Amino acid sequence: MPTVLDRVAEFGVVPVIAIDSIAYALPLADALIAGGLPVVEITFRTAVAAEVIRLLAKERPALIVGAGTVLTPETVQIALAAGARFAVAPGLNPRVVQAAQELRLPFVPGVANPSDIEAGLELGCKLLKFFPAEALGGTKLLSALSAPYKHTGVRFMPTGGASTANLESYLKIDTVAAVGGTWIAKKEEMAEGRWDVIAQRCREARAIVAAARANPK
Repeated sequence: MPTVLDRVAEFGVVPVIAIDSIAYALPLADALIAGGLPVVEITFRTAVAAEVIRLLAKERPALIVGAGTVLTPETVQIALAAGARFAVAPGLNPRVVQAAQELRLPFVPGVANPSDIEAGLELGCKLLKFFPAEALGGTKLLSALSAPYKHTGVRFMPTGGASTANLESYLKIDTVAAVGGTWIAKKEEMAEGRWDVIAQRCREARAIVAAARANPK
């Protein structure tokens, strides 16, 4: 039976959203669902993150809601209590990973180098966030990092600087499960209620995913 992270990987893109107002939560969810991308990572970079996760989990059960920027064991507990089905961090903190494992919340820690990858594997993590992807070296570095670890079954979710322009290049790396999409919904678009633009961007992303997976390297 597919796990939550397996289902996330099926979509190929995870919209990563820092949301400032709870009023944007349901329209955002509807735009993502309409665009064929019913998954979201709500980051704990804003004061309303937990409330947004709680609302989405309750009112939009078709949406796979995750929590991002989960930096402490306490935030793991808050995310799970709010209804998050998975959690993501920019770095790898063993205490946070262990807290998530104890609570059985699927967790994706961040990595940037071989030592991070090995630490993640040691903790039993097989899906790792490569962050900040473009600043670190993008697809060239991720391809090089993947080579010595591919046989372990580890997979990556590159995030940070990805866009429609380079999405296909990331997806063609065979260790990439999904790409974190901070470009999917921009703050100014949510503030202006441009939900149709966000839905269309989801459709474009899904089309790129389909094309990349139909014609792998």
